Amino acid sequence: MKKTVTTFLASLFVLAGFAQFKDSDYNRLTDLKGTDQVLASVQPWAKAGVSSPHFLLFINTTTGEHKRIEFPRGAYIDHIEQLKLDTLNINRVIVTGYTINPDNDKSIDWNDPRQITIFSIDGKEQVKITDDNFYARFWTLNRQTGVLVISGRIDSNGNGKLDKNDKAEILLYDLKQMKQLTKL
Repeated sequence: MKKTVTTFLASLFVLAGFAQFKDSDYNRLTDLKGTDQVLASVQPWAKAGVSSPHFLLFINTTTGEHKRIEFPRGAYIDHIEQLKLDTLNINRVIVTGYTINPDNDKSIDWNDPRQITIFSIDGKEQVKITDDNFYARFWTLNRQTGVLVISGRIDSNGNGKLDKNDKAEILLYDLKQMKQLTKL
């Protein structure tokens, strides 16, 4: 019993040490299929949550050329995915996450808008396709047309918060032309 308690306490001290670690290595590597590119990302954590900016690093594995993308302090990236449609000549990376603080409270948090940004496969081009007052909820890609369909709510009263009376919208965004088609 004494050995179990000692092991448990030692484990807690080790975990507490990791929780206070401020910087982190790139902790996610993604091979971008059909390219020479690899996408590295890092989300440093501290005991109070996200402690510093989230980074993306697009790396050309043939030349070593790279492009680093830095998001603001406190940003949280929740999804990164390659959108590759050979029949439509589309090869992009979609990144979704909480990257702005429109209500200007203490920090970026779950009450802030979830944003969607599209990157070229090398990271040199980026387009934020949701407005700062749009709270993206769900998205899907129509693989026949290359159109991204995004549902969410618009902060219609402009208070920087998502309220139950804010207007629901669906955005259609064409990845081939890289432009918004319409709002429904």
